[in-house]
Amino acid sequence: MIAPLATLAFLATLWLVAKLMLDQASSGSKIIAALRGRSMLTLPPQSVRPISVRFQPRAELVCRPIRVQPEWRAAA
Repeated sequence: MIAPLATLAFLATLWLVAKLMLDQASSGSKIIAALRGRSMLTLPPQSVRPISVRFQPRAELVCRPIRVQPEWRAAA
């Protein structure tokens, strides 16, 4: 009765260790570089080309007052 539980616990532990090893493999080099003092944050920022923005102002809209006619006021 204990054997299936022990097997389940063993497989769960094995899965957890494998998952942690995969996570460390992807970020392990970053951790080692940071411990050696060669972190990405300690490097000077790379020069970046300024972003050019295209801006085209709208043509000036000619807004002239509308002459209100008495019929329009009555309709409103």
